[in-house]
Amino acid sequence: MQAPLESDLMRSFLAVADSGSVTAAAHLLSRTQSAVSLQIKRLEESLGQPLFDRLPRGVELTPRGRQLEPYARRVVALLDEAAQAVREKPLSGPVRVGIPDEYSGTVLPRALAAFDERHADVAVSVRCDHTERLLEALARDEIDIAVIYDWTYTAEGEVLCVDPTIWATATAHDQHLRRPVPVATYIGSEWWRDFAARSLDMQGFDWRVAFECNDAGALRVAVTNGLAIVAISRSTIPPGCRELTAADGFPMIDSARVILRRNPLGTSPAVEGLADMLREAFRPLAEGRGA
Repeated sequence: MQAPLESDLMRSFLAVADSGSVTAAAHLLSRTQSAVSLQIKRLEESLGQPLFDRLPRGVELTPRGRQLEPYARRVVALLDEAAQAVREKPLSGPVRVGIPDEYSGTVLPRALAAFDERHADVAVSVRCDHTERLLEALARDEIDIAVIYDWTYTAEGEVLCVDPTIWATATAHDQHLRRPVPVATYIGSEWWRDFAARSLDMQGFDWRVAFECNDAGALRVAVTNGLAIVAISRSTIPPGCRELTAADGFPMIDSARVILRRNPLGTSPAVEGLADMLREAFRPLAEGRGA
């Protein structure tokens, strides 16, 4: 029977893979270089495969090392998640959270579901709406915490990431080549008028409103089915669609910040626990890795 892979060896393997050298990995792990080298040797002997090619300056993964890497990351991440869950103090009480309509079908549902599973005694209620109305709800003490867009870089709060707004079209259609260009819009949106429409006008496009709604899900349906192009956050481009770039004649519309705002009347451990979960949900975007 083959010996099981030890999690400590996996951590050392990832540290070397990420840093590119045993010396740098030893510094990251607060261990001696010889100790890390020994762990890598043990792991390679356990697998019967070399995981690194030794170079004049540092190391790089072998094909077997690249094969192991995603499994090692999953194992270490799961262990870290388990340790955090066990160490966390139980949270309880209600938390009212507001999220942007655009993110209602992407990263936030997963984050909220994970929080609900980890903290069963916290009663989470979600309001899905546009930024202006979420700010009004915070001011009226109708929600405890909100994720909002900040296009003007003037809003107060914690910056979770920058998620540019771009034009998108269905890959199976060429609606952006039609004249006038069919466009999907939010009904009565000041942002759409001041940013999206202005972007089209500044590029000299002849365009028309082909689809209007107040729901991001409906906009996704419109663009996915080739009814129109749409202004959308880059991280929320639907499957089957692509970004229209400057090469297509459509430059980026804005570089909106995604902000975490709390109720000015106060917070609670449950609210702060949810804030941590939201922060983690947006970390891939902040690091440029996508949702």
